[in-house]
Amino acid sequence: MRTLLCTLSACTLLWACCQPAQAADNTPPEGFAALFNGKDLSGWKGLVGDPKSRAAMSPEQLAEAQKKADQSMREHWKVDRGALVFDGKGQSLCTAKDYGDFELYVDWKILPAGDSGIYLRGSPQVQIWDRSEGSGGLYNNQKNPSKPSKSADKPVEQWNTFYIKMVGERVTVKLNGELVVNDVVMENYWERDKPIYPMGQIELQNHGNTLWFKNIYLREIPRKK
Repeated sequence: MRTLLCTLSACTLLWACCQPAQAADNTPPEGFAALFNGKDLSGWKGLVGDPKSRAAMSPEQLAEAQKKADQSMREHWKVDRGALVFDGKGQSLCTAKDYGDFELYVDWKILPAGDSGIYLRGSPQVQIWDRSEGSGGLYNNQKNPSKPSKSADKPVEQWNTFYIKMVGERVTVKLNGELVVNDVVMENYWERDKPIYPMGQIELQNHGNTLWFKNIYLREIPRKK
């Protein structure tokens, strides 16, 4: 019996040693950059209008509007235990930098009846919500598919993981490892007669409900000349 127990203990120890080490939160995989450092709001800013209205502002007008938006952002977004937390008030949280083509990972968690989304290049949105059809769809599409192909959400109040790839106008989304949007054209919500903007900020959006984000990693994809 003693020999058997020792053998089992040795096997258990060997199995544990062979398991891949899980990266700490907010530590990007190779080739990716962390957009959120897990400690503060560095690299993020408040929301000013929409892409069309921002483009119409003078540099002075934009700077003044950004100052007010940043103040509001700090009142409603905070960092708690390595996650970005939104109190359900105020506006979206936006990357300070604009992006073109990219791969993006982001973990998110919502409460019952939660309704959120991730804006790509400043445009809505990869949907997040507590509904039976599931998250991940390009909700604001009118001509192209807007719903996910399946529901792959975990129960509310549990962490979910998006993988989002955007190249040109086309978006692919995996939710918790399941393909839910496959190379679908994302439409320009702000100017329906134009294609999606070639560059823009990434925004974490919400409709009046507390939610959490962490492990936000991005790899820019060079564009072919």
